[in-house]
Amino acid sequence: MSADRRWPRQVYGAGTEPDPRFTLANERTFLAWIRTALALVASGVAVDAVDLGLAEQVRLPLAVVLVGLGVVCALGGWVRWARVERALRRSAPLPSSPLGALLALGVLVAAVLVLVSLR
Repeated sequence: MSADRRWPRQVYGAGTEPDPRFTLANERTFLAWIRTALALVASGVAVDAVDLGLAEQVRLPLAVVLVGLGVVCALGGWVRWARVERALRRSAPLPSSPLGALLALGVLVAAVLVLVSLR
């Protein structure tokens, strides 16, 4: 397939074709972020739908934090995939991503909400 017909053009229109192994590894990493996003969204829905013995005033904020983290993971995974793919195509250094730190901070907030609710 020619580079000018693939989407997103901002990714595939840059540089030259990298080794397919690197592109496929980048796609697997993206899919891992998507799996994480799905797990977070499902956790948020479960917190709201299932009686887990959490305090009522904590249940909704916890569900919102988990679903919000899922959305951030999905969008951040897409942005990370595009940035890495562009870097691979340009033979440039791989870009850093704040996604891991943001996810860790969000999970910490969710854990604190759970611990506060169980008292």
